[in-house]
Amino acid sequence: MKVSMTNGTLNYLAKLENKHPEATIFLMQSEDKTLAYTEGEAQVFEEGRDYEVVDAVGDVKKDGFVVMNNIPVRDEGRPVFEDRFKNRAGGVEKMDGFQAIRILRPVSGNTYIVFTQWRNEQSFENWKNSQSFENAHKNSGPQHKEKPSFIDGNAYITKYHMIDIKE
Repeated sequence: MKVSMTNGTLNYLAKLENKHPEATIFLMQSEDKTLAYTEGEAQVFEEGRDYEVVDAVGDVKKDGFVVMNNIPVRDEGRPVFEDRFKNRAGGVEKMDGFQAIRILRPVSGNTYIVFTQWRNEQSFENWKNSQSFENAHKNSGPQHKEKPSFIDGNAYITKYHMIDIKE
């Protein structure tokens, strides 16, 4: 499965949704930007950022809260990084409020995205403060002083609220 994302104004991205009725386009907003996200093989965005799905659980929904952990990974570290996610314990899926996770490999560039969708922001905060989160991140999480050798720069997080303009 492939994923594509692009940024733009809400008005512009809503027009894309109407222009491509064959594709399911999810719209989401942060404080300062709007993002369109689609899964599937169709080429929907002219200037999209494309990804291959390494791992996926759950279905992305039109409502919820999205957290994207953007992680730059060295070329030689890609197999190790991907293997860690393919063999993870899966604690996030058991959390109340969890909706979906996607591990996204960039088609170009080096920044992977760990996309998680939650029922709401509080569900994500509950996950972040859980023993399950601590276990999942004990060797390379945000509090870990030494980054794994496959990391190629600073990771950063983007957060979005899903929007459905058809409501």
